[in-house]
Amino acid sequence: MIFVGNWKAYIESPQKAKALFASAKRLAGRKGVRIILAPSAPHVGLLAPGNRSKVSFALQDISNSTGGAETGEVTAAAAFGIGARYVILGHSERRARGESDQIIFSKVQHTLAHGMTPVLCIGERERDSDAQYLQFIRAQLAAVFSGLTPQERIKIIVAYEPIWAIGLHASDAIAPGDLAEMILYIRKVLGDYMSSNQILYGGSVEPGNVRMLAAGSGVDGFLIGHASVDVQNFTALVKAVS
Repeated sequence: MIFVGNWKAYIESPQKAKALFASAKRLAGRKGVRIILAPSAPHVGLLAPGNRSKVSFALQDISNSTGGAETGEVTAAAAFGIGARYVILGHSERRARGESDQIIFSKVQHTLAHGMTPVLCIGERERDSDAQYLQFIRAQLAAVFSGLTPQERIKIIVAYEPIWAIGLHASDAIAPGDLAEMILYIRKVLGDYMSSNQILYGGSVEPGNVRMLAAGSGVDGFLIGHASVDVQNFTALVKAVS
């Protein structure tokens, strides 16, 4: 089971970042557990160099440029150089800032070209009675997968994060039955590209509901936001399904 801890901008203290990393290293020793931490870029630079643990590191985003006169940008080459092996791309919070499917596709290409694994986030803003949101999900996947080779497609981890469920209480998370149906639909769409990918779920995942969400849904793991920056919560969450 894969657990991606997206720290977002919650952690600003190097001491807190080190404490969370130490806790993650203990959890990563559990059978069947794969932990990927996504701190802010400065903290990846602090924690990843020289890392010999089973914990891997991701950047929360990268630039779609290749460097040069691009003030403030973090390129894929720079991310790889400091020890990142995964990159979260297309997160709803980045899309809300104006990132288009074209920009996300470009970032996926840069990530793959530098030997890292994209964690591609997809998800609808709301659900309608006519199920038009399914076409929205299909379009987000097509925007990336249609432009890649079969060898590139299989390297992508897909993270389904319905926007209406992010950052809320566990009771607002998707129902397990609906999640199972959605995972089946995503796998069906991926089948159009002859690709079988690992699929994560993100959206109000907490220790109290993670076992229920994992059981029978077909997910390969979870993309966890706020709960990943609390040692107690993250530990309980991982232990609940491992």
